[in-house]
Formats: sequence, structure tokens, C-alpha cells
Amino acid sequence: MKFLIVFALALATASAGEIYQRDLVVPVIEGEGRITNGNTASVGQFPYQVGLSLRVSALSSAWCGGSLIGNNWVLTAAHCTDGISSVTVYLGATVRTSAEVTYTVSSNDIIIHSGWNANTLKNDISLIRIPAVTYTSKIQAVKIPAIASSYSTYAGDYAIASGWGRISDSATGVTNNLQWARMQITTNSVCAATYGTSIVTASNICVTTDGGVSTCNGDSGGPLVLESSKVQVGLTSFGAAAGCALGYPAAFTRLTSYLDWIKANTGIAY
Repeated sequence: MKFLIVFALALATASAGEIYQRDLVVPVIEGEGRITNGNTASVGQFPYQVGLSLRVSALSSAWCGGSLIGNNWVLTAAHCTDGISSVTVYLGATVRTSAEVTYTVSSNDIIIHSGWNANTLKNDISLIRIPAVTYTSKIQAVKIPAIASSYSTYAGDYAIASGWGRISDSATGVTNNLQWARMQITTNSVCAATYGTSIVTASNICVTTDGGVSTCNGDSGGPLVLESSKVQVGLTSFGAAAGCALGYPAAFTRLTSYLDWIKANTGIAY
């Protein structure tokens, strides 16, 4: 089994080591996680993309992604928001910190799934409540799957991941320009061959990373959206600590497992 790393990225200095220790779920082999070998987004291409600057303490912060799912709600990963004191939400940005709108909210506006387990990465999902934002050409909510009695596994479908995470295994920080990548969804059994069946469960969805095209540090919490229907089916959760560009599958939280939870907390449902 390849050791895992989640993709939140430490940005500040004094406590960066602590943040990294928080993000490592088992001992790493070497290197770190990193969208690698992707494409640069055009202005307004992903109006649902959200950037998150996460305040951990007075001297440390981290960067994650998220998605706007309603004018008051951002969806992201639990491992991004666990233990933070506040978060600045960037909306309508293509250049990372040049947003159309920003909001800073406290931990009181964060809802972390009650079943979140940092050791097993189960239920890696959270919500951030923001003041009502006005939709524009650069700020739009993404659709999530309709509540139904059964769902496709999406295996074989193509999906788009986006974020400001590291663009190579040798990069030293997040990128300024929003990146995106087209990747194919694979079966959970293929994913579990790398990470194990105790880590990859029905509430995960995975993609292949052929050609070193993958999500990376700083992409955590960001959206995985079906190319055909533009519906979000996953959010970035974890990958191989050996490196993003080495061809190991990248894993996401599967949204169809959490639609009732999202509805209960936000009222959003299709």
C-alpha cells in the first residue's frame, strides 16, 4: 500500500511543520503530494471555484479549494477546516488572490461532518456558511447530483478537477493562476489496490492520473465536476505521498454519499 497524504498546503512560516503533521495521515515515503501537468483556466471558466485561506493560528495558515453550491454555502474537505479559527473565502478569482468578492468567517460558520475521522479519512467533507453572494459571470453555484435511490459509479466517465495547488512535484508553493485537468474516473477497486480497502470505501471516488496529470497540495476540497453534465461528483481528498505526478490514483469524497447531509445542513437539493 502506498502511504497517503492529504492535499492542504501550509503557507506560513512558524507553524508550517505542525500543519504538515496535521495533514499527514500515515507516515510518508518521501516527497509530498501536488493540479500537476494541467491547463491554465481562462477568466470565468470555473465560476464555482472557491479559494480558501485558512487561519490555523496567529502565525500559520494553509490554502485549500472549495466550490460554491449556493449563494450562502461553500463545500470543501473536512481536513481543510478541522482545527482552524477562521477562513477567508475567495470568490470569482482566476488569479488566486484577485477575487471579485472575499469574505472572512469564523469557525462558528463551519460545519464539519460529525463522522470525520482524520486517521481513516472517512467523511472528509465540510461546509462553510458565507454572507449571501450575488451571482455574476464569474461567480456561479455548481450543481450537485440529484437525490435518487441509486447512482452510477461514474467509472469511465471524464471529469474536470480545478485548483491553485502545486503544479509539479518540485514546486515550492501554490500557483497564482487557476489550473484545471481532465481525468478519467476509475473503479474503487483499482484505487483500493494502491491505498487499501480500509481507506478507499464506497464514499470515495477516484481518478487515474495518466501522464502525471493529478490534483496536488493546495487542491484539497476543490471540485471534481463531470465533463458531460457539469455536475460536481467529488471533492479533492487525498493522494500518494510518493508524489502527485507518479501515476497513482487521486481520491475524492464522493458527493452522492452526502446529499442528505448537505440538504439537512443547507437546504440545497436537486
